[in-house]
Amino acid sequence: MEDIVSIKDVRMKVGEFQLGPIDLDIKRGEVFAFLGKTGAGKTLLMELIGGFYTHYEGTIQVFSDVPVGIVLQEYALFPHLTVAENIAYGLKCHHYSKSETQKKVKDITSFFGINHLLGQYPDTLSGGEKQRTALARTMAIRPDLLLLDEPFSALDVATKERIYGQILKIKEEFDCTIVIITHDFHEAIRLADRVGILLHGKVKDVVAPGELFVRRQDNEVNEFLGIGENVDKKRTI
Repeated sequence: MEDIVSIKDVRMKVGEFQLGPIDLDIKRGEVFAFLGKTGAGKTLLMELIGGFYTHYEGTIQVFSDVPVGIVLQEYALFPHLTVAENIAYGLKCHHYSKSETQKKVKDITSFFGINHLLGQYPDTLSGGEKQRTALARTMAIRPDLLLLDEPFSALDVATKERIYGQILKIKEEFDCTIVIITHDFHEAIRLADRVGILLHGKVKDVVAPGELFVRRQDNEVNEFLGIGENVDKKRTI
């Protein structure tokens, strides 16, 4: 399977925090989860992949001619725009015609089941509705790579489960590679094809979900995963 992201010897210092060195490849078509505690550097690494920064060491290559799609933790919907206008915004920025924009908005809102929300403003939406609107806005341009930064942290358990199913549908329907930033063990196991364990700015291991709780020689990783302790492995931290 070919790579869509190649990270080679990447390092970046922000204040006292040091990210890296990191060497990692993300495969085209997979769901890859970065799992770690708050402050481990997960969001910074995602932002580097998304092209937010240029002042870092090493190389990051994204093999796509289409802009990377990003959904932030707080969704970043424009409060003064309706759902329809939020979704159309990115299409207009990419110079789609009015008729093309209208058709794409209709198609993408049908896929996410939010046709009935088109005239509403973000402050009238539930958490799940905001999530689906943010996903619809991002996926309207059909990115090859979708970055999700703690996208489910504000949702209740039932809503999370519905959105999990939608994420997997996105992967299949849009033939899209998905990178998820999470601190939730269950989330990583539920969604990912591979999980990268990120601690103190370094990727300690990359494993299949079924191997996540296999004991390692690295005691720091074992402690993070709670291996050998009487803990609920579905917990969040």
